[in-house]
Amino acid sequence: MVKFSKELEARLIPEWKEAFVNYWQLKKNIKRIKIHRTNPELEVNRDFGFSIFDPIRYIGRKIAGRFSGGSGEEHETIQVKNRGGDEEDLYQTDLVQLVSEADEIKEFFERLDEELNKVNHFYKTKESEILEKGETLNKQLQLLVDSKQVLHDRRRKSFSGRSDSGSFPRSNSSSLRGSEYSESAGESAEPPSESSPTDSAIAALERNGVNYIGFPRSKTKKGKPKMAMRIDIPATTPTRTISAVTSMLWEDLVNDPKKENPGDFINRRKIQCAEKMIRGAFVELYRGLGLLKTYSSLNMVAFTKILKKFDKVSNRQASGTYLKAVKRSHFISSDKVVRLSDEVESIFTKHFANNDRKRAMQYLRPQKHKDSHMITFLVGLFTGCFVTLFSIYAILAHLNGMFSATTEVGYMEAVYPVFSMFALLSLHVFLYGCNLFMWRSTRINYNFIFEFSPSTALRYRDAFLICTSFMTMVVGAVVIHLLLRSNGFSPSHVDTIPGILFLLIAGLLICPFNVFYRSTRYCFLRVIRNIICSPFYKVLMVDFFMADQLTSQIPLLRHMEFTSCYFMAGGFKTHQTQTCTSSKLYKELAYVISFMPYYWRAMQCARRWFDDGDIDHVANLGKYVSAMLAAGARLTYAMQPTPLWLAMVIVTSSIATVYQLYWDFVKDWGLLKPKSKNPWLRDELILKNKSIYYVSIAFNFVLRLAWVETVMHINIGRVNNWLLDFFLASLEIIRRGHWNFYRLENEHLNNVGMFRAEKTVPLPFREMELDD
Repeated sequence: MVKFSKELEARLIPEWKEAFVNYWQLKKNIKRIKIHRTNPELEVNRDFGFSIFDPIRYIGRKIAGRFSGGSGEEHETIQVKNRGGDEEDLYQTDLVQLVSEADEIKEFFERLDEELNKVNHFYKTKESEILEKGETLNKQLQLLVDSKQVLHDRRRKSFSGRSDSGSFPRSNSSSLRGSEYSESAGESAEPPSESSPTDSAIAALERNGVNYIGFPRSKTKKGKPKMAMRIDIPATTPTRTISAVTSMLWEDLVNDPKKENPGDFINRRKIQCAEKMIRGAFVELYRGLGLLKTYSSLNMVAFTKILKKFDKVSNRQASGTYLKAVKRSHFISSDKVVRLSDEVESIFTKHFANNDRKRAMQYLRPQKHKDSHMITFLVGLFTGCFVTLFSIYAILAHLNGMFSATTEVGYMEAVYPVFSMFALLSLHVFLYGCNLFMWRSTRINYNFIFEFSPSTALRYRDAFLICTSFMTMVVGAVVIHLLLRSNGFSPSHVDTIPGILFLLIAGLLICPFNVFYRSTRYCFLRVIRNIICSPFYKVLMVDFFMADQLTSQIPLLRHMEFTSCYFMAGGFKTHQTQTCTSSKLYKELAYVISFMPYYWRAMQCARRWFDDGDIDHVANLGKYVSAMLAAGARLTYAMQPTPLWLAMVIVTSSIATVYQLYWDFVKDWGLLKPKSKNPWLRDELILKNKSIYYVSIAFNFVLRLAWVETVMHINIGRVNNWLLDFFLASLEIIRRGHWNFYRLENEHLNNVGMFRAEKTVPLPFREMELDD
């Protein structure tokens, strides 16, 4: 049977851990009581050492305990009083005469009162916040219903003007399906007259405190500004961004700012986007309600368990009395969260699931996939296959002398860039699987941080399965390639094998069928799209986290460029690589590819500064600019090894390294705090062993200096240089995988510090003032 302390640790909400009952501290208090009671000398001194009446009290307590027999004379042990009044609960426990001399018991109940008051205060705060969100969402939903009615009436009026029948059915205001409205209705319909059916919907909007633009219904009071409804859709795509900027410039430069044009503020597309935003907000509201219910139930069980332990250790029946007070406290007695949860279920089922409760629950309560033993079996199977095939490859390569240089072109020069690309990608996926395992083990809520859906989020076993199956396929292709070459097959035919492998993996990535983690593959493609279009997308955590991964995969991007050139230019037919390595275009592309990841990351910083106004994003942008300069200097020095460019490499790389190290340790990891209770770390640490953090700082520092090899030019042979480059690229990926854990740990602790366990969803409808 699992101890409750471990169960509580596993089930509590990580971001709210400090707000839960400190069950572990209360257990320590009970342990002190037990030590005190099991020490006879201490018990005698406590009972007879203070007053001549103490022996009488001692005998009376023994007799009372024997006759009560644990039957529940709780009122003689403790009295729990609420001294906070009606506005706020503030519980305080008073001990009766018989136990008033027990300091350990008094300390236990003082601690218990503190925990109860803490839980009540936190629950009230979160409850009021979530009730306020519920009220706001109800108003947003009503505005959405009324706006759809306006849109429908405009469409109906437009159809009435074109057709004699005019018999278009009137919409149901409770139905929020966007498919009921045609494109022409939202974009090109003319506003109806004052006596049209739109009046009822406009009146409904006015009841919600806003006047629909273009249809003034009533005069505003003197001195009170006239309000209007506007739908704000976040510019989360390039199309929306360009549209928003163009619309803003057009209104400012061409249109009359005082002109009221209803078509600019409401149409079918905006209504559909607003509906999607409100639906997401309801899902997040329901999730927050679920968190509060979990918080309430777990704390109730914690109080029950700890009081039972107290009864057992102290031989006093106090749990019944105290639990009555706990049940009367706000976090148990309040039913507002339960009622609001039922209301959200009803609203969501009616408005967003077409009265299909099962479908609504799929949105509101997405089920997590259960761990499958088959995945574990497949990981082991592919791991064994990979080790076996790699051993065969190493033996065959050594026997055939494939790692030695030939007269014209070496085996490594033609094949290494192709296969090393797959190897570097597999290493990164493997390290991501290790990250997932560590985040899960340390209770870092990575799904919430990345905003992943629990039902489709990748788990560490899944990442290991992708990695091992991928590498088994790659090493199998390498072995076949090597066997065919060593048996005298034509290089033009043999070298098509890595090309076929490249096409197979690219095809699997974009495969539309629901096989091999389609949701993860499509999520990856969406994130890559967001990164490439960085200035035009609102930057999320997962976007800039993935962009940081790309800055460590520049060798892989270079190999992708070589592979594309090698096959598209027909290099595999002649088995020559000079076409793709010595041309001017190749050298220019080398600069572009080396700059792109840093450029994308810099653009993300610029967009975040534009959205948030935080000057730290500008400083972070400077870090990536310095990295671009250092990368450009190293590339130029590799092509023109002159003393001037050597000095440029040393200067730019040194500045970039110091910049990066500072940002790694201070900003991304949150370490190097001089006044921290953990010297030069931070106050809160997830890993219990502090020395791991110091070792990680040193490890990151050493790997950040890998660029020194480009200056020292370690010459250990022509072929071995290829292996050295692969080794250095692997070290950078390892450094990034190591960096990932501490980056997310710091993000998680920031969420914990602000008790942030649910995300904030933007809402579409807002009020704006109009000039008379």
